[in-house]
Amino acid sequence: MADTLEDQLKRLIVDTLALEDVTPESIETDAPLFGEGLGLDSIDALEIALAVHAKFGVKTVANDEKNREYYHSIRSLAEFVRQKQAENAAAQAAGA
Repeated sequence: MADTLEDQLKRLIVDTLALEDVTPESIETDAPLFGEGLGLDSIDALEIALAVHAKFGVKTVANDEKNREYYHSIRSLAEFVRQKQAENAAAQAAGA
């Protein structure tokens, strides 16, 4: 069975940040990634953003007020990736 986007994001975060005591399976889909959740910080956010862009071809815009919403949890990040991928596909189809 194929991994869900949420599973892929969990693995990406663990691998990108080299989290030693965290497994992808231990990350709750709805738990906050920053603060009281995984305890990630702004440098981690930048690394995750770069990894998401490289793997999924989507990126946020600097100083976008919604960035905190997008990176709140695995679920919100997955929704962002799906939305941006759909927008990119629609733009490509319109240009074809």
